Amino acid sequence: MVGIEHAFEPDHIAAVGTQLFKGKSKKNGKKNILKSAFTKSSLVGAFWGAGHTTTIVVIGCIAYFFTINIQSEIFSGLELMVGAMLIFLGITTIWKKKLTFQHRHPHQHSDGILHYDAHEHNDSDHKHEHKSYLIGLIHGLAGSGSLIALAATTLDNVEMAFTFILLFGLGSIIGMIVVSGLIGLPILLTDRVHFINRIFRYGSAAVSLIIGANILFEIGILNNL
Repeated sequence: MVGIEHAFEPDHIAAVGTQLFKGKSKKNGKKNILKSAFTKSSLVGAFWGAGHTTTIVVIGCIAYFFTINIQSEIFSGLELMVGAMLIFLGITTIWKKKLTFQHRHPHQHSDGILHYDAHEHNDSDHKHEHKSYLIGLIHGLAGSGSLIALAATTLDNVEMAFTFILLFGLGSIIGMIVVSGLIGLPILLTDRVHFINRIFRYGSAAVSLIIGANILFEIGILNNL
């Protein structure tokens, strides 16, 4: 339950919200469109939750087995990185710009010769859910998720500690699937209504920018990091 509640934190919702503008559904019929929209948006949340859980488990392992005392200033610095990431996501959402990378995939000809073709990492047929996973990884480095991992290391034994961490991670995945599924439905269903969809896009970007700027202001200026 703590993990599910954790998924509803504003910075988590803001980060995932900027990832839900992925283009038109290819399905026909209201039922199929609804199913496709909910599936696409929920998948974004699932990958975010998986990345978030990965980081928390890693932090828990390091803290438990090496008995490392991680200073709060370190988490504050990582929180600054999350704030900067939210500002970046807000800006790219407004501009509808995406990072492009040259990468290679194996391609085999009929004669059996195998080589690797390079292409831009922004084609519409290539799935980019790993971007949500990366955002989840970064989010797991800072905030209350990491504090949960450290608190779990004070439990009686390793089985209890990591059962707690994994259940927390599972809850955050479930919570984020629900969150991204619900907020993604109106975004994806209105993709053909450009004016309304633009309002959703600018609104998501503005929320991400505001939350990111607030994190930078509170930690970087008020707390004199």
